[in-house]
Amino acid sequence: MADSSDTRIRVICGPTAAGKTCAATWFARFADIGVVSADSRQLYKGFDIGTAKPTVRDMLAAPHLGIDVLEPTPRASSAWWVARADGWLDELRVAGRTPLVVGGTGLYLRALFGELFEEPPMDAAARTELQSVLAEKTSDELRRWVLALDPARAHLGRTQQLRAIEIALLTGRRVSDLHRETARPPRRRARYLVVDPGPSLAFHIETRTDTMFTNGWAEEVRQLMCDVPEDAPAWNASGYRTVRAMVLGEVTMREATSRVVIETRQYAKRQRTWFRHQLNGEDVTRLSVHEPDWAERASAWWREGNT
Repeated sequence: MADSSDTRIRVICGPTAAGKTCAATWFARFADIGVVSADSRQLYKGFDIGTAKPTVRDMLAAPHLGIDVLEPTPRASSAWWVARADGWLDELRVAGRTPLVVGGTGLYLRALFGELFEEPPMDAAARTELQSVLAEKTSDELRRWVLALDPARAHLGRTQQLRAIEIALLTGRRVSDLHRETARPPRRRARYLVVDPGPSLAFHIETRTDTMFTNGWAEEVRQLMCDVPEDAPAWNASGYRTVRAMVLGEVTMREATSRVVIETRQYAKRQRTWFRHQLNGEDVTRLSVHEPDWAERASAWWREGNT
């Protein structure tokens, strides 16, 4: 259930490859924290390298909840995630730990701290058939569909675009309209630390992509292809379909690497846009973990949360 107290929950958020996990692990050095992951990609079991899941060392520094909790085939709606996040937050408090929500999925954060969108009922068989058709569409094709059906959702990622198309075609309603109609008072209060390295993010994305391939991303995808259907939602995580194409011999290693970097930059751009427009005010602090005084500023942010 929602928190009825006035305590503001600490949240570390920002674009992919910005250093959110680094910041969370740093806080674990001096605070008894527990991390609740707000990353829609890290929920899925087996999709590890390409989603940059926390390492064993990270998870030894502080317990992480919300990692590897779902098989690759089900969808993880905001309502589904919030119901579990409520339980994870309570679990950490009972254990005497300070909850720290960490992630870049803005829709999850909005649902946890503000608007909780409940998906309208849809015919399951028709939805499954539609999902099979949409799984074959390229990013450009999906964007054209969304522009025709629900233009306000066209700037979002593939998963949100797919959802907008499904709801529009199967219910005749726009997700953007439903969000406005079902707006609710805030469920909780939060204090945000938005981590973003600025112009150097592009470099960090390139470096991390190279590291992912070095660490066996292609082999991970090859193993997943044996067990996970092509239309499983987990494949929508940034880069995975491109690496899948590489494994199938449809693109070269160099082409795949370049495409993944571009996809990740585009994803980070969407995340930045969301955080810039949605998070403002006195409860928001922005910093880069690459700034000389970042630790001092992060410590100040943490201390302010105790007041």
